[in-house]
Amino acid sequence: MKTGLFFDLDGTLWDSAEGVVLSWNEALEGLGRPERVTVKQMYTLMGKTMAEIAHLVIPTEPQAEADRLLKVCTDAENAYLAEHGGRLYEGVEETLRELRKRSLFLAVVSNCQSGYIEAFMKAHRLERAFDDFECYGNTGRGKADNIRLTAERNGLDRTYYLGDTRGDYDSAMQAGVSFIHAAYGFGTVPEGTPAIHSFRELSALPDLR
Repeated sequence: MKTGLFFDLDGTLWDSAEGVVLSWNEALEGLGRPERVTVKQMYTLMGKTMAEIAHLVIPTEPQAEADRLLKVCTDAENAYLAEHGGRLYEGVEETLRELRKRSLFLAVVSNCQSGYIEAFMKAHRLERAFDDFECYGNTGRGKADNIRLTAERNGLDRTYYLGDTRGDYDSAMQAGVSFIHAAYGFGTVPEGTPAIHSFRELSALPDLR
């Protein structure tokens, strides 16, 4: 049996909010826009699709224009994070190395823009830690579809998704995969959902051995 372990990114593998806010605000200023974002606001945006975020950050513009302006922000974000990185959660690098030694298929599936996962991997030298990745920016599809797509194209028999928000939980349910809650992250999920309270706890989960 081929088992996959898929990861959300923000709130699960790292916290990049400060770098994203810095790069977006610089980009918005350069565009002559009045909007600014805060770290607190950024936490509420993470996990949403880019189209949703564009509408929320730049609500006074038609969707197409908001999308165009946000693209400038996310391009700046990708460049900044590829160089400076974010804050990895404790134990991520060591635990991923341990998981690689098992027969698990590891992938990142996120609602982010194209280039964001690559920036994460480049900054923290984690390109070889994962077998695949997918995102909204590449496919224009939501997280549930991308989880399903990634599992199917890699011939997985069973898949687990580790995420921190209710949106992650709902996407895993829609995709028909098992969900593990990253309870140290940004969100909450239904009571009784299997959970870990630090990334290192993944190593102790019996089904992942």
